[in-house]
Amino acid sequence: MTDSSTGRRPAGSGSVHVTVWGDGNTDRPPAVFVHGILTWGDDDRYGFTAQRPLADRYRLLLMDRRGYGRSPAVERSDWAVDAEDIIGLLGNGAHLVGHAYGGVGALAAAVRRPDLIRSLTLIQPGALRPAERHPVVAEALARARAATAALPGDLTPEEFLRGATESVGMATPEATPARLRAAAATMTELPCWDADIPLTSLADAPFPKLMISGDWEGAPEQYRKYAGEPLIAGAAHIAEAIGAGHLIVPGYYPHTQQPERVNAALRKLWDSTAAA
Repeated sequence: MTDSSTGRRPAGSGSVHVTVWGDGNTDRPPAVFVHGILTWGDDDRYGFTAQRPLADRYRLLLMDRRGYGRSPAVERSDWAVDAEDIIGLLGNGAHLVGHAYGGVGALAAAVRRPDLIRSLTLIQPGALRPAERHPVVAEALARARAATAALPGDLTPEEFLRGATESVGMATPEATPARLRAAAATMTELPCWDADIPLTSLADAPFPKLMISGDWEGAPEQYRKYAGEPLIAGAAHIAEAIGAGHLIVPGYYPHTQQPERVNAALRKLWDSTAAA
């Protein structure tokens, strides 16, 4: 198995950095992974390092969204631009996995080019607007909009990183240059929770769909209340709307806290498309 730690692939109007694992596995469609906030593709803490065992049979493409990791700098990260970059990585067809903010870009890409999707897996996607009639989600949207509008103009990435974690009872990651770059991109990006993505077209899409979310047991109380409960409601709504299977695992970061369960589900999903 060829192992390429980094690579570049054309995407959208420019190029994004892609970490490639299992480069020699060309007999099956590859899998494109899209990360969330404060992180990058092969980040040990929030990214997809724990999914590397899947590279024994599949070619894994871990995209760094614009402004994150080793991708080009941008004035403002944007889930719609992410969708264009994702489409540029799908080639003739690929499995697609998106977490949090990356799940919103993955949804948008699947709506635009369903013909290139072999399967779609969403890990607690950050799109809340589709479920805005749910009272917990409506409250979360109002809170998020107010908090975004109130961000100080002179806020530093280090202050943002600390505030985004400590405010909900989470430990603050080490302020490395890579993490601070991710924080700078996160604090200025287009909010994904307000993304208006039409889900009805995905209900009839021929590819299999899977939602993965945590039960949020063991999360700090504030984190569960302000992030977990809206994400739980949003995931359930999206899964039903698009006809996705729904896997719920213990914890609140499924792919990092429960990698064996998540990887087994991904392998089963991907293998099922080869047998179909």
